[in-house]
Amino acid sequence: MRGKMLWFNEKKDLGFIRTDEGERLSVRGPAFAGGKRPEGRCATKEVEFQIDATGAEPRAENVVLVEADSPRRARLRGRGGRTSR
Repeated sequence: MRGKMLWFNEKKDLGFIRTDEGERLSVRGPAFAGGKRPEGRCATKEVEFQIDATGAEPRAENVVLVEADSPRRARLRGRGGRTSR
Protein backbone atom coordinates (compact mmCIF):
# COMPACT_ATOMS: atom_id res chain seq x y z
CA MET A 1 0.00 0.00 0.00
CA ARG A 2 0.94 3.62 -0.33
CA GLY A 3 0.28 6.65 1.81
CA LYS A 4 1.84 9.75 3.34
CA MET A 5 3.42 10.42 6.68
CA LEU A 6 1.35 12.64 8.95
CA TRP A 7 4.10 13.00 11.55
CA PHE A 8 6.80 11.07 13.36
CA ASN A 9 8.18 11.85 16.82
CA GLU A 10 11.81 10.76 16.96
CA LYS A 11 11.95 10.82 20.78
CA LYS A 12 8.83 8.67 21.22
CA ASP A 13 9.70 6.57 18.14
CA LEU A 14 6.05 6.80 17.09
CA GLY A 15 4.14 8.36 14.22
CA PHE A 16 1.11 8.13 11.96
CA ILE A 17 0.50 7.48 8.29
CA ARG A 18 -2.56 8.39 6.21
CA THR A 19 -3.24 5.74 3.58
CA ASP A 20 -4.32 6.68 0.07
CA GLU A 21 -7.74 5.30 1.07
CA GLY A 22 -7.91 7.79 3.99
CA GLU A 23 -7.26 5.39 6.87
CA ARG A 24 -4.97 6.57 9.69
CA LEU A 25 -2.40 4.01 10.88
CA SER A 26 0.12 4.18 13.70
CA VAL A 27 3.74 3.30 13.00
CA ARG A 28 6.54 2.51 15.46
CA GLY A 29 10.21 3.06 14.73
CA PRO A 30 11.11 -0.64 14.36
CA ALA A 31 8.43 -0.95 11.62
CA PHE A 32 10.63 1.04 9.21
CA ALA A 33 12.52 -1.27 6.84
CA GLY A 34 16.27 -1.16 7.30
CA GLY A 35 15.92 1.08 10.35
CA LYS A 36 15.51 4.14 8.10
CA ARG A 37 13.19 6.26 10.20
CA PRO A 38 12.12 9.73 9.04
CA GLU A 39 14.20 12.59 10.37
CA GLY A 40 12.98 16.13 10.93
CA ARG A 41 9.80 17.27 9.27
CA CYS A 42 8.30 14.37 7.42
CA ALA A 43 4.66 15.40 6.92
CA THR A 44 3.44 14.52 3.42
CA LYS A 45 6.46 12.31 2.62
CA GLU A 46 5.29 9.31 0.61
CA VAL A 47 5.67 5.84 2.05
CA GLU A 48 5.00 2.25 1.01
CA PHE A 49 3.98 -0.24 3.70
CA GLN A 50 2.00 -3.30 4.68
CA ILE A 51 -0.80 -3.43 7.22
CA ASP A 52 -0.49 -5.58 10.35
CA ALA A 53 -4.03 -6.30 11.52
CA THR A 54 -3.14 -8.86 14.20
CA GLY A 55 -3.49 -6.44 17.13
CA ALA A 56 -6.41 -4.45 18.50
CA GLU A 57 -5.84 -1.74 15.90
CA PRO A 58 -4.17 -2.07 12.49
CA ARG A 59 -0.61 -0.72 12.24
CA ALA A 60 1.82 -0.04 9.44
CA GLU A 61 4.68 -2.55 9.02
CA ASN A 62 7.66 -2.77 6.64
CA VAL A 63 7.45 0.97 5.99
CA VAL A 64 9.73 2.39 3.30
CA LEU A 65 10.14 6.09 2.59
CA VAL A 66 9.65 6.68 -1.13
CA GLU A 67 12.46 8.82 -2.48
CA ALA A 68 10.82 11.16 -4.95
CA ASP A 69 13.12 12.53 -7.59
CA SER A 70 12.70 16.25 -7.21
CA PRO A 71 12.95 18.13 -10.47
CA ARG A 72 16.05 20.23 -10.84
CA ARG A 73 15.43 23.93 -10.87
CA ALA A 74 16.92 26.11 -13.54
CA ARG A 75 19.62 28.40 -12.26
CA LEU A 76 19.09 32.06 -12.95
CA ARG A 77 22.10 33.78 -14.40
CA GLY A 78 22.56 37.35 -13.36
CA ARG A 79 24.32 40.08 -15.23
CA GLY A 80 27.10 40.29 -12.67
CA GLY A 81 25.75 43.47 -11.12
CA ARG A 82 26.14 45.46 -14.33
CA THR A 83 23.52 47.94 -15.32
CA SER A 84 22.88 48.96 -18.88
CA ARG A 85 22.66 52.64 -19.75
